[in-house]
Amino acid sequence: MSLANQVLAINNDLPIRTDKPVHSGKVRSVYWLTDADSRRLIQQKGYNVQPDAPLAIMIISDRISAFDCIWHGEGGLKGVPGKGAALNAISNHWFKLFKDNGLADSHILDIPHPFVWIVQKAKPVMVEAICRQYITGSMWRSYTQGERNFCGIELPEGLEKDQKLPELLMTPSTKGILKDIPNVPEADDVNVTRQDLINNYQAFNFRNTDDINYYEKLLTDGFTVISHELAKLDQIFVDTKFEFGYVTDASGNEKLIYMDEVGTPDSSRIWDGAAYRDGQIVENSKEDFRQVLLNYFPDPDVLLNKERMPERFALAADNALPQDILMQISKIYTNIAEKITGQPITLSQDPKNEIIEILRQEYQLID
Repeated sequence: MSLANQVLAINNDLPIRTDKPVHSGKVRSVYWLTDADSRRLIQQKGYNVQPDAPLAIMIISDRISAFDCIWHGEGGLKGVPGKGAALNAISNHWFKLFKDNGLADSHILDIPHPFVWIVQKAKPVMVEAICRQYITGSMWRSYTQGERNFCGIELPEGLEKDQKLPELLMTPSTKGILKDIPNVPEADDVNVTRQDLINNYQAFNFRNTDDINYYEKLLTDGFTVISHELAKLDQIFVDTKFEFGYVTDASGNEKLIYMDEVGTPDSSRIWDGAAYRDGQIVENSKEDFRQVLLNYFPDPDVLLNKERMPERFALAADNALPQDILMQISKIYTNIAEKITGQPITLSQDPKNEIIEILRQEYQLID
């Protein structure tokens, strides 16, 4: 079995019964189930949702994106071996811990396979909820250029690169392009202030202004839970992105839940604690891959300058990265997943056929 066959790169072509288009993001594909299949599964499996709630199958891939591009390797390697299983395992672990700690539920109802989630449809809050405990990355770049106000929060003078911040910062940005909001440009991923959220709570899909306090509590509590657990492994939780949405449970209660993924190497920066105390940064997240790309290509400005997107897309399409680069990233993902969960990440021999068999035999979702 070649390494390329153990990678699930294309995840939008499975024969799952659906009457809607398959939605594919950079890493996951979503198959909305038919009303009949949703109702049947809710009844058969006893999911805590309304009897007519729309359900979806969410399938992760091993694709890797960075700088808004999908990258590939030599030898037909269209992704990073073990990456998908590692991301799902980490998210599953944190979601369970959140529930155990009395935080909120997630959109996940069932986990048929390491690559697969059965999820309920949520009404998303249109905010990328970002939490930062250290000054690094884009925030540090802006700070060096004299910026001190981030999402309405004033940072002090004299901070140094990669330093721990005086307090945990919440720096939200828009999720998608939102229109007709005062002081908020109509573009994706634009920084907003807490006051922007309060003044325009309906435009961001919040039910009321009290829920902005609740989302901030879930954000900081979730960050704290993960940070404490990672500290036990001598890993530093640097920053992360959370997403939230509303669902209605079987009793008719509308509630705010965690969505997407949490605390993964794709959505967070995680540093090695021992190296940090030694004055070095060792990334246990996708940030390592970004740094590798910046060092690998002779003109890193192509990767950093959004005005050169056509060149950037061409760079990703035309360059098969050395296999050892993707295997280095594989090791980062699988190692941190095994540390966090205490369980081995094993590579599927044929992930696509495994998924098809499980969804056919146990869920009757494939004819």
